[in-house]
Amino acid sequence: MKTAYLVLENGAVFQGSYFGVASDVIGEVVFATGMTGYLETLTDPSYTGQIVVQTFPLIGNYGIIPEDFESAKIHVNAYIVKDWCQVPSNFRGKGNLDTFFKEKGVTGLCGIDTRALTKMIRECGTMNGMIVSDPAHADGNAIKSYKIVKPVCRVSVEAPYEEAADTGRLNVAVMDFGLKENIKRELIKRGCNLTVFPHDADAQQILSMHPDGVMLTNGPGDPEDNEEAIATIRALMKSGVPMFGICLGHQLLALANGFHTRKMKYGHRGANQAVKELSTGRVYITSQNHGYEVVSGSIDPNIARMSFYNVNDRTCEGIEYLNGPVFSVQFHPEACGGPKDSEFLFDRFVQKMEEMRYAAQ
Repeated sequence: MKTAYLVLENGAVFQGSYFGVASDVIGEVVFATGMTGYLETLTDPSYTGQIVVQTFPLIGNYGIIPEDFESAKIHVNAYIVKDWCQVPSNFRGKGNLDTFFKEKGVTGLCGIDTRALTKMIRECGTMNGMIVSDPAHADGNAIKSYKIVKPVCRVSVEAPYEEAADTGRLNVAVMDFGLKENIKRELIKRGCNLTVFPHDADAQQILSMHPDGVMLTNGPGDPEDNEEAIATIRALMKSGVPMFGICLGHQLLALANGFHTRKMKYGHRGANQAVKELSTGRVYITSQNHGYEVVSGSIDPNIARMSFYNVNDRTCEGIEYLNGPVFSVQFHPEACGGPKDSEFLFDRFVQKMEEMRYAAQ
């Protein structure tokens, strides 16, 4: 394998080897702690513009399983692992990471000290980096100036489309900011017919379908970049329709209500984040992927209350709104990959929609 290097914006250099496509790549370097779920990570639109480092040392042991993809393409800019499994074993597997990356035009870097790299990111915060064949060719100015600019536009659907449940009884409008397939699966198996809208759909277009509820999906980038979507969400809240926000959708709901968001030092990415529900005191293990947070101190108690917080760092993990049947969570209750502890939140959303429908009869 050809020698390659990761050069960080602080000047640190890590030597390893290319796998997949041997090309120079720049991106925001982040780490993910999941032991499994690498296929979902690679195909999660929320990772757009980022170089993902897996902290678990061996990745790829169950091969490539298209049925587990969260979208139709790979969204990471590049992928870094300690070792990739050259001989995967799984009855559903179809090939290995190296071949898959070459087919999709994705650059991988292996053989570096991922433990040391992760510790550096934890201590210094998320940094930009560049994978190159020669560190002398790394452009320091380009690395430092790299920004993920309005990535939602790149991952959202271009035109509305529908997916119906076999026993569909509720109609849900889905605002696609980087929709994961398993969000759709969880709604459909609960009897929801879906109409998926582009990120820039306006409130009138969405309400014209007379939805029983609106789902605000996950997605990449800085939530404050999405001014058009924030205005749409604000208008939707005035309509009284039940709404459920996940990850970026959670942050956009907060911004629509006048709360604030900020970038975290290194974010939460993995399938082992503990969150506590304030109303019950119960702790759930959750799957997460975000680099921004809702500032808990900015939540207006006259409008909403924090419903979940992160056990490790006390950051806001959920909000329940007092001015309508609206709630949101920072974590991923659809949990692919990850624990299923918080799937009940989809049931809660369905219950709110049914209550509104029956009240209107």
